Amino acid sequence: MTETDSSSLFQLPDGAGVDPASVPAVEAWAPDETGTMRGDAEATAGRLSALVQIPTVTPPDTGPHSPELAEIFLQFHEALGRFYPRLCEHEIEEIGRAGLLIRIPGAAADRPVVLMAHQDVVPIPDDWQAEGWEHEPFAGVIHDGWVYGRGTLDDKGALVVLLDAVESLLAEGWVPAQDLYLMMGADEESYGSCVIAGTKVLEERGIAPWLVLDEGGAVTLGAFPGLSSEAAVIGVSEKGIASVRLVVESGGGHASTPPKESAPGILARALSRIERHPHPSSMNDVSVEMFETVGPLVEGALGKVLSRAGALRPLLTRLLPRVSPEMAAMVRTTAAITQLQGSPGHNVLATSATAILNMRVAAGSSVAEAVAHVRKVVRDDRVTIEVLESYEPSPVSPSGSDERWTLLKECVAASYPEAVTLPYVMLAASDSRHVARIAPATYRFAPLRMNSEQRKAVHGPNEKVEVESLGRGVEFYRALLTGI
Repeated sequence: MTETDSSSLFQLPDGAGVDPASVPAVEAWAPDETGTMRGDAEATAGRLSALVQIPTVTPPDTGPHSPELAEIFLQFHEALGRFYPRLCEHEIEEIGRAGLLIRIPGAAADRPVVLMAHQDVVPIPDDWQAEGWEHEPFAGVIHDGWVYGRGTLDDKGALVVLLDAVESLLAEGWVPAQDLYLMMGADEESYGSCVIAGTKVLEERGIAPWLVLDEGGAVTLGAFPGLSSEAAVIGVSEKGIASVRLVVESGGGHASTPPKESAPGILARALSRIERHPHPSSMNDVSVEMFETVGPLVEGALGKVLSRAGALRPLLTRLLPRVSPEMAAMVRTTAAITQLQGSPGHNVLATSATAILNMRVAAGSSVAEAVAHVRKVVRDDRVTIEVLESYEPSPVSPSGSDERWTLLKECVAASYPEAVTLPYVMLAASDSRHVARIAPATYRFAPLRMNSEQRKAVHGPNEKVEVESLGRGVEFYRALLTGI
């Protein structure tokens, strides 16, 4: 990475985010009036604002970069080089399509650490104003203590606080105790191959990470009814993924003479059966640990029930799916109907009808079990069921008294002192699932505060992050980096 003229990289609309040329590189932290080392959250927000203004949207992995896409990521990498010059003096290599793997040599190499965040973001609709955005999604507006824009939470906010922490420590002369690897994919949102390539590089070099941390959980408020404190939920596993296609073939013809049973009608009955007969519920050990940890802090009868989650496992297994879709997703494999396709014309019978199921496979289950349940429920040989792509649930990383889990809890306490740290099974997917096969302790957590409104804005309108939370995120990573 080389320094460039920043004025050529960013075109800002009037009244948008900060001018990237005015944003300083990260410096060493200074002690405040109490002697505590503090950074500048506003400067962190400025760097995030500048990076949001580079629309790093990656298309599906169908081939080489287009020239336009390559230019976008070149701009992003040049901005990283300008903001983080000490970091970018280290060994950097490209992985996959514009992904980056950076190695910072440590005093030892027997327990290497991999910290992850992705550069890419999901696209925005052409009619983003109608979607309800308060500010242009790629303007990086900073207003009333918040940074607005696509990627502020997923995942550029986490990327910036990580890089700010590393750069500020390097400015203080810090050397990591162990070899440190920063892995930054560029196609996480399109299920791309950057981190697959990066994991292969580590594997070929005999590097077995002692600890991996990627996006996933966050610091939340209102995670449980009756819990007044914040909860830092850290993913110790993540559900598997399966994209399943259901197809019904038919003879087609003119719509004026419809058959008794059409391809769409047969498919519709199959889909109805899938929704009416969800996968069986099962309370995994991670959820039991989460409930029993938070139970004593939850007021009322619910707290008493959660405190005895292990003993009441059968009861909770039956009750939780009735509470909310989120609770249901915690205890079972889910199958969401996401895409439908039938006839190409209003007056043409469909020669085939197709549906796509997006399945999230519960920890403790498997893709084979999940698909077998769908076949059993459909019970119709006219419906072809095909798995297009799949990933098994990730192995469960250690929690409890494990030293890596203890370290993460200490880092939460250093940055969010009022928060309780909880393990959970991540419902969505992250790049870390690829690294987990070579790393027995892979965790998913972005050290940013997210209320319910913010969580809904991920991949939606008005994505934003609190400036104050960015400062705490840097504190989290500084504690982690110096505590390894």
